[in-house]
Amino acid sequence: MKLPNGVTLHKWPHQTTPDAESVAAEMARFGFKSYDLQTVPGWFDRSRHSHDEEEIRGAVDGVITFHFDEGPVTIEGGDILIIPAGVAHEVKTHNPRTFSAYKGSRSGVRRVTEHADGRGSVEDLAGRGAR
Repeated sequence: MKLPNGVTLHKWPHQTTPDAESVAAEMARFGFKSYDLQTVPGWFDRSRHSHDEEEIRGAVDGVITFHFDEGPVTIEGGDILIIPAGVAHEVKTHNPRTFSAYKGSRSGVRRVTEHADGRGSVEDLAGRGAR
């Protein structure tokens, strides 16, 4: 599925349960390097931001929703979401379950532009003891 803003969602194509190793392999198939395997708590809320280069998110477990100007996109374990550079979004888990995913870019470097208060950023989570 491709949105007008260039965001692309690839649903898990295999008839096996995704795990960290299989999701990492799927991300590599798209030519991205992972820079983080992150787990966020239930009811997570990441304020509006964009990435300075194309980003990939490889969901390992749980469900999360990315809120773009063009509408929401929900991903679950095994799904791969590719977000073009500069596309602003918020991210939320709308349930009490944790969500874990690999994050990456083609260079393997994380570069973020905040459009709000930075709530839910890696730095914010580190200050709260989340991983």
